[in-house]
Amino acid sequence: MKIKAYRLLATTSVLFCAAYFALSASSPKLDVNVDNSELARQGSNLTSYSSVIKQVTPTVVSVYTTNIETGRQGMSQQDLLERFFGVPNQGMPQPNERSGQPRRVPQGVGSGVIITSDGYILSNNHVVTGESENVADEILVRLDDNREFTAKVVGRDPKTDIAVLKIDATNLPAIVLADSDKAEVGDVVFAIGNPMGVGKTVTSGIISAVDRSIGINGDGGYESFIQTDASINPGNSGGALVDAQGRLVGINSAILSRSGGADGIGFAVSSNLATSIAQQLVEFGEVKRGFLGVTISSVTADIAEAFHLPDTNGALINSVNDNSPASKAGLKKGDVIIEVNGKSMADSNAVRLAVAQNRPGSSIQLAYIREGKRFETSAKIDELGSFASLSADELLDGVTARPLSQNDREQNRMDPGVDGLLVVNVEGDSPYARSLTPGMVISEINDKKVDDIASAKEAFHKGANKLYVHQGNQSGFEVVKIG
Repeated sequence: MKIKAYRLLATTSVLFCAAYFALSASSPKLDVNVDNSELARQGSNLTSYSSVIKQVTPTVVSVYTTNIETGRQGMSQQDLLERFFGVPNQGMPQPNERSGQPRRVPQGVGSGVIITSDGYILSNNHVVTGESENVADEILVRLDDNREFTAKVVGRDPKTDIAVLKIDATNLPAIVLADSDKAEVGDVVFAIGNPMGVGKTVTSGIISAVDRSIGINGDGGYESFIQTDASINPGNSGGALVDAQGRLVGINSAILSRSGGADGIGFAVSSNLATSIAQQLVEFGEVKRGFLGVTISSVTADIAEAFHLPDTNGALINSVNDNSPASKAGLKKGDVIIEVNGKSMADSNAVRLAVAQNRPGSSIQLAYIREGKRFETSAKIDELGSFASLSADELLDGVTARPLSQNDREQNRMDPGVDGLLVVNVEGDSPYARSLTPGMVISEINDKKVDDIASAKEAFHKGANKLYVHQGNQSGFEVVKIG
């Protein structure tokens, strides 16, 4: 029996090696075309959407990635022929395979969407990196009219799987963006891209669900997917999901499949999220996210009953960090956040995403329920990754710890020589819940010994952090990424 698996949709060759392109410095703001009007959902039935497709197809491009390799990499072409097919060497030259000369190795095929007439293109992070965390050595963009351009990576954000490319071109056809918050289940949509590398292809379906979070972006990821049954296959990654008016509602990113192909469950990053990320990547070369300073969990039916809530919408505050934006705004443990900036929150993931999308230093409006009554407040948010807002025993967002005691060693069956920080609690919605578990002892962070919260916070830095941990009689490394 084949197991269900989420699959990213860039078509790749055998190897996944790459080199990192540095993020760009500040750039002008994106000048994108936006149409926030409601989709016409009433009227006579259409028999063809060809005029819409003709208009939007030129805004979707194919993206090809290549790595430069030096020296012989594995078996030569002739070696493979001899080993598997018994074909003898006929004296044919095998250029660059044994000479140590650099050679270009195709890595993958994906798609992208032109969002400005001067050459900014939205795509997926995994299109430009493959299975590596580094960007491919060369990125080629092929337009609808078959012109080809070398693209540079303006910026990328693995936490949302969004990347922005730039080509040196003008007067390009740019897609019109819809307000994806207005998309509804049942709306007709079209997926446009380069599946399997066969060339520009259009498939149709409907929106099956909105605001999906499927956990595919890993620790600390941010997700707001539009689910669709429009046929999506490898190579569609970075391509457009458009509505019946040809407006962009999502960037095709992943599928849930038993076979590796289209099974009617595809996911696209909502255009609102993708555009907000793109704007920051163009301006700053990176994404700066907001931080409220609370640990939260989704509201279950039992929680709703115990807290006398009308439904299960919102996020329950489990703790509030001292001197955090939440504390200064008057939020308390037991409050339930139900709205952020006037938008209803379905669960803790929605709250976390809504807060993170606001830039540090900006103010957000919050509505919450306390003891059955609705209240509103304003909070000026900090930057995610700033440890100034964490409480004395909070090591990371949603992770509490304390110095390991002798009693802790005995209860957790630790070696007498083990020192460090004992992880006491990890909230289920913490971005670090996949890497850290209660009972784990952290003895080193980035090769620095730690024995209290202060030294641990000093040892952390933005990006990937290497932790040496102990659990029971087992020891090893864990990696946590801080945005």
